[in-house]
Amino acid sequence: MLKQANQRQSSVVYKRYIEHSEQSSYIEVPFEMPEHVEEIHVRFEVLPHDGESSSHAVIDLGVRDSARVRGWSGGARKEFYIGQEKATPGYLPGSLASGEWAVLHNAYKVPEEGCTVMIEIVFTFKTPRWLKGDLHTHSVHSDGSYTLAENAAIMESLGCDFIAMTDHNTNSQNLAYPRETSVLMIPGTEFTTNFGHSNFLGVTDPMDDFRVKGMADVHEKFRIARERGARIVLNHPHCEYCAWEWDFEVDHDWVEIWNGLWHERNSRALAWWQEQLAAGRRLVAVGGSDVHRPDPHLKHAMPCVWVWSEEKTVQGVLGGIDRGHVVITYAPDGPFANLHCGEYMIGDEVPFEQSNREIVIELDDLHAGDLIRLYSERGLEREIPAESEGGMVLTFDGKERRFLRAEIWRYFEQAETTLMATVTNPIYFASR
Repeated sequence: MLKQANQRQSSVVYKRYIEHSEQSSYIEVPFEMPEHVEEIHVRFEVLPHDGESSSHAVIDLGVRDSARVRGWSGGARKEFYIGQEKATPGYLPGSLASGEWAVLHNAYKVPEEGCTVMIEIVFTFKTPRWLKGDLHTHSVHSDGSYTLAENAAIMESLGCDFIAMTDHNTNSQNLAYPRETSVLMIPGTEFTTNFGHSNFLGVTDPMDDFRVKGMADVHEKFRIARERGARIVLNHPHCEYCAWEWDFEVDHDWVEIWNGLWHERNSRALAWWQEQLAAGRRLVAVGGSDVHRPDPHLKHAMPCVWVWSEEKTVQGVLGGIDRGHVVITYAPDGPFANLHCGEYMIGDEVPFEQSNREIVIELDDLHAGDLIRLYSERGLEREIPAESEGGMVLTFDGKERRFLRAEIWRYFEQAETTLMATVTNPIYFASR
């Protein structure tokens, strides 16, 4: 599967005999934190001593890094995890800097014969991989009906990796994100005006006041959000209800070409984006469901944004989008497309000096009859029907082209029409 990547893991096991005389003392079991770790998982158990059960031993659990205690659960837990964004309650997420760490034990109660603790530590390493999620959702913190926990639970059930809850002109949702979920929470706010909407992503509090009277005020809000570290997306710019009617010369990063179910507004945004690309602009395209409440058709991660990310962190995902490593599918289980030219992929620029400009287009989860369309600055280059289910590989000579991108169109029986199923960002070619 093109979309799957197994993360590299390693584990170590330590044993520490605790004598009765050490009762009521704190014990450290040092270990070396390797480089490039994304998450650690620690578990321990008290082993029987000389055939006798040591179940009546009480040994507390915690951990320190090279600078401070990073968590303590006393006798309440036998295991915990720490990641860069999340951790077991009682433990602090954050940097997993390499160096000497230690598992901490409090020998609260030790039998006369002593006891042995066995500790297993599993290191999960940062692995570049495709992560999927939704960059545009709403909750009860504005005009949505989903609670934050409900949004997170739905995304987790879909197997998604991240969500941005972009409530209108508020940031309270960013302060109340649920912690006990595997889904990465990307801070977000939808800057909502009477003449256009935009998402500010990646910062908890991107603005102090959303009210604007004119273009100068819009520029100022963007300036403040940018100064605070936000990535800025122009949302549904060609929507029939709330198009972007402000100046397009605002300081933005990405454009939402796919909002909710595929519709004419998305077709207009796609055509506009193609014009920008053909004119030489390198503008990253993203999507988002804009889901507000239960709906028989519009659901979370429809469309689904796939990002090639170095790690499962907010900055990892946003950094991947910045580099244009983005594919949008109609749903998490939609067909997938990836483009490569040698070591370069979607979003990358192939150097002028590289003579081999053959692009390999890898496709997966196709249905027979799906249409694969390849676009460059010249417009539609090729249209190839999928003859069977599953995957296929195409090639294209990128010589004398500035970029190439792919689309997959599918006939949906429920809608009784052919609609976009997948769109990739381009791979670019440097000119002299």
